[in-house]
Amino acid sequence: MRPTRSTFRRAATLVAAGTLVAGGLIGAPAQAAPAASPDAAATLAERLGDRAAGAYAGANGKMVVAVTDALAARQVAAAGATPKIVKRGAAELNRATADLERTAKIAGTAWWTDPATNQVVVSVDSTVTGAKLERVKAAAARAGGAVRIEAEAGVLSTRISGGQAIYAQGGGRCSLGFNVRAGSTYYFITAGHCTNIAANWYSNSGQTALLGSRSGTSFPGNDYGIVRYSNQSTVQPGNVSLYNGSFRDITGSGNAYVGQSVQRSGSTTGLRSGSVTALNATVNYAEGSVSGLIRTNVCAEPGDSGGSLFSGGTALGLTSGGSGNCRTGGTTFFQPVTEVLSRYGVAVY
Repeated sequence: MRPTRSTFRRAATLVAAGTLVAGGLIGAPAQAAPAASPDAAATLAERLGDRAAGAYAGANGKMVVAVTDALAARQVAAAGATPKIVKRGAAELNRATADLERTAKIAGTAWWTDPATNQVVVSVDSTVTGAKLERVKAAAARAGGAVRIEAEAGVLSTRISGGQAIYAQGGGRCSLGFNVRAGSTYYFITAGHCTNIAANWYSNSGQTALLGSRSGTSFPGNDYGIVRYSNQSTVQPGNVSLYNGSFRDITGSGNAYVGQSVQRSGSTTGLRSGSVTALNATVNYAEGSVSGLIRTNVCAEPGDSGGSLFSGGTALGLTSGGSGNCRTGGTTFFQPVTEVLSRYGVAVY
């Protein structure tokens, strides 16, 4: 049978729908796969190696995986995520990060990979000036477009401030992250830059009500610590204060993903909301560097350190540090909670 003009039009439409456009999002196939979960998208990006460059949640909530070629794009689409063709693979971005580690590890800087722009982002706070700033600029120039520099409002610090207040022996206030347990033994976890300063922790500023004693701490490098409750006959609540008279039951733990909506609870500024803007960030505090952090646009202030980052009933992280405040806004970094739970062999409940 002789093809009609409409037949040609339909064929052209099908060809166009399958065309890959550099830098563009690739539409789902006609027989769309079930939507990929954040963990599945992250695993797929890792499995693709240098043919991928991270994953994040798109504006429609569907996971996007950055890829460097058409074959990888088809694999991503078949797995139920949206592929985005980008210029740089994971290896190039990792080389840029490694150069920053060697040449620009300066207090007041932080860096992370932004999968949406296919770049490593370096933030510099107000203390990074003169020769220090020139070192950062030189590292960015060597990367040939793989690195961009952003100004960070304020000063990066661990003094930013789960929850409710905990008080260090000898002075100092932080926030409890999550109550955890190993079998029938109860603990709580918080920031390592908090547990570094004292062995004993109290529930009141007068230090008459002992909560427990430090069992482990890790800072810098990481930013987490664990305290064993002194009274094991009392079952501690497995929830987080929402600072409105109610509490959120924490029933599990998970890994954060870029674009995820999150909340933070802390003893200075209460409950605050925002979203995850980056993973695996390195932050160079004056007290030392910490790697593998979650970056968010949630604000925090002194005393909020160690507090809970969560989404729904899922524990995600412990407040580490950041810049800005809750009046003008800021950036806050969190220690991923899954690493802490694995390190100490405990679980939320």
